[in-house]
Amino acid sequence: MSEPCKEINRKSWKSYGSDLHCVLILCLFSGWAAGYKQGDNVTLYVNKVGPYHNPQETYHYYTLPVCRPEKVHHKSLSLGEVLDGDRMAESLYHIRFRENVEKKTLCQLTLSEKQVDQLREAIEELYYFEFVLAEIPIWGFVGYIEESGFLPHSHKVGLWTHLDFNIEYNGESVIFANVSVKDVKPVPLEEGTGAAVGGVGVGGGTLTVTHTYSVHWYESSLPYSRRAERLRDYSFFPKTLEIHWLSIINSLVLVVLLLGFVIIILMRVLKNDFARYNVEEDGSCDDLDQGDNGWKIIHTDVFRFPPFKSLLCAVLGVGAQFLTLATAIIIMALLGMFNVHRHGAINSAAIVLYALTSCVSGYVSCSFYTQINGQRWVWNIILASSLFSAPLFITWSVVNSIHWWCGSTQALPATTVLLLLGAWVLVGFPLTVIGGIVGKNRAGSFQAPCRTRNIPRQIPPQPWYKHTVVHMAIGGFLPFSAISVELYYIFATVWGREHYTLYGILLCVFAILLSVGACISVALTYFLLSGEDYRWWWRSVLSTGSTGLFIFVYSVFYYRNRSSMSGLVQSTEFFGYSLLTALVFSLMLGSVSFWSSLAFIRYIYRSLKMD
Repeated sequence: MSEPCKEINRKSWKSYGSDLHCVLILCLFSGWAAGYKQGDNVTLYVNKVGPYHNPQETYHYYTLPVCRPEKVHHKSLSLGEVLDGDRMAESLYHIRFRENVEKKTLCQLTLSEKQVDQLREAIEELYYFEFVLAEIPIWGFVGYIEESGFLPHSHKVGLWTHLDFNIEYNGESVIFANVSVKDVKPVPLEEGTGAAVGGVGVGGGTLTVTHTYSVHWYESSLPYSRRAERLRDYSFFPKTLEIHWLSIINSLVLVVLLLGFVIIILMRVLKNDFARYNVEEDGSCDDLDQGDNGWKIIHTDVFRFPPFKSLLCAVLGVGAQFLTLATAIIIMALLGMFNVHRHGAINSAAIVLYALTSCVSGYVSCSFYTQINGQRWVWNIILASSLFSAPLFITWSVVNSIHWWCGSTQALPATTVLLLLGAWVLVGFPLTVIGGIVGKNRAGSFQAPCRTRNIPRQIPPQPWYKHTVVHMAIGGFLPFSAISVELYYIFATVWGREHYTLYGILLCVFAILLSVGACISVALTYFLLSGEDYRWWWRSVLSTGSTGLFIFVYSVFYYRNRSSMSGLVQSTEFFGYSLLTALVFSLMLGSVSFWSSLAFIRYIYRSLKMD
């Protein structure tokens, strides 16, 4: 564990937990324009610091030996901001609207040798800070590091003690802000604090530094309603989303060709099957049993209910819940409810929608469970409510414990944990129960077009390419290939510092994913039935649901080859929540795959002339 992390661990949350009085407001929108008059105070909040390559490993800014007020006052935060690791506190910077400041002294600090070592360790790990001014995030590096030469090797570490704030305004609103260290020389932090530096006092194992700042205001023609564009175009973090449209068009063409191929082939094959099977009046059923395509002769078994009915229905219910949740979030994003200035708004929306859509999982699960003659409907509701929440709680417990042990701001305060637990206990679980009861009472018959006989038909041996593993490989790879390009951008947003704003493209890719999953599932189900294998229930869920496995494998590839993340804190969070993401995709696509296969099977057997 790094030295800053050890220092934070020694202090722990207890040292400043009493100061963290966050009012956890469960709201999604708080982004109206704040009007300032010339000379009005514009509060600058310090937020967090952390290694540049580990975006989720963040610590409170005041855990570093920096200028801080005698009593720290924290800003009231929304639920989404707390979940995002924000811990905003008032700073010593005095910024007044449209009033320039030149090299004003912030404070003078006398650093001990231990504090200098802590700063040096942070700078060597490329620590950057985040401030917030008028809801605009401001980023900058804590210090400067330079490696040069081989023989002799030069390793220089310097601390930025002067910051230039450049703020753009339009009328009475702040449009944009950033910080620069141009034409500023860093204060060297030599080993042992022994060497004197110009303008900095050194003596008795201590180092005295003076922190200063300047403020410059610039008028902007950009209206307040479009200020998110200014932040999106800012380049403190590297840009990697330039080829977005070309990649999406490439994926779209591939998917259209794939879907066209599957649909045309299936329609031609089914047309021939219908023409052949519907000549019963000219031949006997025994003749049909000798055909190569034997999906008709299993019509008395194809609707035989599967094993583990309760688990299957729970998967379908939770999958329908996440399908509803994902669609709602994308639509809200398209309506402009999320932007880069509303810190954690999408986190708050996800929590609220997950609780509210719990009724969907209960309704779908218990309704279908009743249709297929399930008896233990209470157990089915409990299973549906815990199928995702239990893995989520276990993963969060491990990740949060590591964050807490290391002192990261990503560790949730006790009040937030109680709030989230209360949201599930008082809203999520009751809605699941209510949805389940309604689904049970409104459930009709299964509506199978064929009768199921008592004795199951023997399934002939199947070739290797019709085994479950092969179908999972095909059914998972094709939907994954359709979203693989967009998946990189999503990972760069979630596990990096990109600002995702092209929600229209995301909606197209989401529709493509569901379409490919449905078509591939139908095709694989047809091939399964043509081999006289009627065990399609779980196979349809697993075939396309295996996309989650490919997504997790991609997350491992992204971690090793597309990112510079490292360390226990970041790695645990990355792989823990990547597993949950894979589970969500498996449940969602498995549900879509099953309903598509069920609709297809009902269609083809309803179109036959049965005795």
